[in-house]
Amino acid sequence: MVKRQKKVIMWYKIKELEKAGLNKTQIGKEIGIHRKTVRGYLRLSEEEFYKKLEEVKLLPKKLQEYYEYVRELLERYPYISASQVEDRLKENYSKLPQVHSKTVYNFVESIRKRHDIKKQKDKAPRQYEKLAETEYGEYGQVDFGEYQMLTQGSGRKKIHFFVMVLSRSRQKYVYFQTVPFTTKAVVKAHERGFRYFGGQVEKIIYDQDRVLIVEENLGDIILTQEFRSYIDEIGYKPIFCRKSDPESKGKVENVIKYIKNNFLRGRIYIGEEELNRSALMWLERTGNGKEHAGTKKIPNEEWEIERKYLRPLKPMPTNFEDEKLPIYKVRKDNTISYKSNFYTLPQGTYKGSETWVLLKETEDKVRIYDINKDLLTIHQKSYERGKTVRNTDHTRDKSQSMTVLKENVLQMFSDKIKGRVYIEQVEKEKPRYLRDNLLVMQKHLPGNEMQYIMQALDFCLENGVYNSMRMIEIMKHYKKEAEKEKKVYEVISDNAAKTYYDAELYTPQKSKLSIYETIL
Repeated sequence: MVKRQKKVIMWYKIKELEKAGLNKTQIGKEIGIHRKTVRGYLRLSEEEFYKKLEEVKLLPKKLQEYYEYVRELLERYPYISASQVEDRLKENYSKLPQVHSKTVYNFVESIRKRHDIKKQKDKAPRQYEKLAETEYGEYGQVDFGEYQMLTQGSGRKKIHFFVMVLSRSRQKYVYFQTVPFTTKAVVKAHERGFRYFGGQVEKIIYDQDRVLIVEENLGDIILTQEFRSYIDEIGYKPIFCRKSDPESKGKVENVIKYIKNNFLRGRIYIGEEELNRSALMWLERTGNGKEHAGTKKIPNEEWEIERKYLRPLKPMPTNFEDEKLPIYKVRKDNTISYKSNFYTLPQGTYKGSETWVLLKETEDKVRIYDINKDLLTIHQKSYERGKTVRNTDHTRDKSQSMTVLKENVLQMFSDKIKGRVYIEQVEKEKPRYLRDNLLVMQKHLPGNEMQYIMQALDFCLENGVYNSMRMIEIMKHYKKEAEKEKKVYEVISDNAAKTYYDAELYTPQKSKLSIYETIL
């Protein structure tokens, strides 16, 4: 009754202040409420106000004390779902009473309706075909996601995450980091996932991600050397499908969406370690703790069955347990800030606000690597402050010499159109290594017969091989095969002539009769 009286007094006070000429913000400050709440009251006539007041009695009594928390949550993040609200309540209130998810949904919807908090419209749902369930321990699925998280300030923080899901039980695992995944980071994420599940599956389905594969040639997947080494040692079978293929990997795509909409949406980023800690708690109570909409079973309970069918864990290969280098963000001017100094990087290193590099300091040198641990540059260490340590080669204009170099290499091909196409493809696929590729061709092509050069060029264009060293190897292979055939022909011809010549002039040796007499 006291609450009711307070609301009635507030409504009349708001109407009185409006008549006095105050705007919504001023009324809110005067009474001590949010301007959106003021706006809600002003929209109601006296009859509508008393009708809304009566509706409060219909709300679930067990959740009444969380009314203001949910209202503020919805006003701040109107796009979150009732399922997310339920998870936030569980996360922040240890003594939350046990109620059905439908009760929470009704509670949230009633607050939305009362305060006119409309939810953002969802996109049209994707259509999936219902497939037969796989065997326990047979299949898993892996995918990657990105999300712009809210920060404590006014900005956003881009985070990257790895997701693994067991196809049968729907048990999920997620790992977050602030820099893009490298092959080595993916391997370590696999290890964390396997430890979380307590074993390994027989097969894992992937997208054709560049972190894991080098190229696809008519269905033949060429894996990166590191990833191939890892799966050979661990012993499961990778299966690669096309991107956004719901029939093949819809389970993990649904999990990516679930993580974005349920766990990440409306959450404040306060650190990578804290984010991963919160994610494990979310998996326990919601991601793996609630009934799955498709199977109508709880993933945690199904996992208790599936874990018995998983293969035993193998130790992580030692070649992936290398030193962890600190990461530094690349500035727009292609420099990094390190110990009160700025160190330059090659032009073009900066690829956007999420460009990162690794740094290794020795006694007198500073070595800077890209995120895949390829060396970018080496600087002399500076012990001063506020100095820009510059490599003059990083700012030198090479555009004119590059043009000349391209033309010089182009003249080495008899078919200039094919040659130009090849050079353009090398530049497109490996822009930072174009000069190196051109220099290799300039050094190794001269002195070779044109037919072998063109055979190698045709092979590279047909098979998408845009690497000059491999092109030179292919050219040498064609040359070697041709020389081998020529040598075989010459040997056959020489032996035939020699046999004919010897047959005409051959005289058998004669033994003395006395030798045979001694044997007898």
